[in-house]
Amino acid sequence: MVNPPAPHGRGATLNATPSRFALPERAADGDWLDAADTVDGAAPPLRTTVTIERPRSIITRNQSPDVPFDRSINAYRGCEHGCVYCFARPTHAFHDLSPGLDFESRLFAKPDAPALLRAELGKRSYQCQPIALGTNTDPYQPIERDWKITRQILEVLNDCHHPVTITTKSDRVCRDLDILSAMAHRNLAAVMISVTTLDARLARTMEPRASTPSRRLAAIRSLSAAGVPVFVSLSPMIPAINDHEIEAIVAAAADAGADGAYSIPVRLPHEVAPLFRDWLASHFPDRADRVMHHITTMRGGKDNDPRFFARFQPTGPYAALMRQRFHKACAAHGLTRSNPALDCSLFRAPGDQLSLF
Repeated sequence: MVNPPAPHGRGATLNATPSRFALPERAADGDWLDAADTVDGAAPPLRTTVTIERPRSIITRNQSPDVPFDRSINAYRGCEHGCVYCFARPTHAFHDLSPGLDFESRLFAKPDAPALLRAELGKRSYQCQPIALGTNTDPYQPIERDWKITRQILEVLNDCHHPVTITTKSDRVCRDLDILSAMAHRNLAAVMISVTTLDARLARTMEPRASTPSRRLAAIRSLSAAGVPVFVSLSPMIPAINDHEIEAIVAAAADAGADGAYSIPVRLPHEVAPLFRDWLASHFPDRADRVMHHITTMRGGKDNDPRFFARFQPTGPYAALMRQRFHKACAAHGLTRSNPALDCSLFRAPGDQLSLF
């Protein structure tokens, strides 16, 4: 049985109430709340809402042995891009919100982030290491156009000569070329652009509110021309959905001026797995079983393998074939450069005037 498609312009097809944390669920019982959720008996258009979040700190630390950074900043919680496979979706369950449609429509913004960052960088105990932006949700998702929190964060980092890495699916990153170019010339910045397909129609299905593939390639070209180290991420690769494009994406990224490339097969942690299965049934009913068969074969018979290192390096013949094709394509097109070692020696704490001499 084929499920109904997601609301127009959205990725997830479900908005199931989270259950992993035993939070209460409101069942429809015919009261006024149910009526408020409909317009003329049908679900109203799904609109994006933004709630201000006031955290006490903004730098998130991690000690994962298979992650190449130890600190990151997320200016937003939730992501309007709507990528159904996003591994960050389960974090919305912490707020008693659905990792499904709520994750991509009920967003949180942190306008205090620049001030909090400046305060944390000013602590005597702070030791400089590159800060990663875009590790959980995209720092250049559509609401950044108005909120400009990511740009303000970059302004603080630039003032302090603090290195930064950025991962995004949006060409909006080029809006901040003035800052990124200046930082890159001091070896303080590198950008990763995610390109999962060259097919605009497939991109609308996989990542409905992200920039089109052609605009992402144009962003790679602009960043490269401005002297910013730029890499392409073919992540995630989904068997029988977009993995046939590995060679074409690598070739297109190389032509646009990318310095290197990375690729990770799809991961389906926690609530992402049922969302992804329902998405497959809605959009790819002809191959849903085959896709999941390949995924579970790569993950030891499960939807997901959460173990360190294994989560980024699936096993089995299909995973090995994708890896081999990717590496051969990168070698053929010269995309063999690894992430640059950004310079931490230039860092000066906010207000540290003596470091200017």
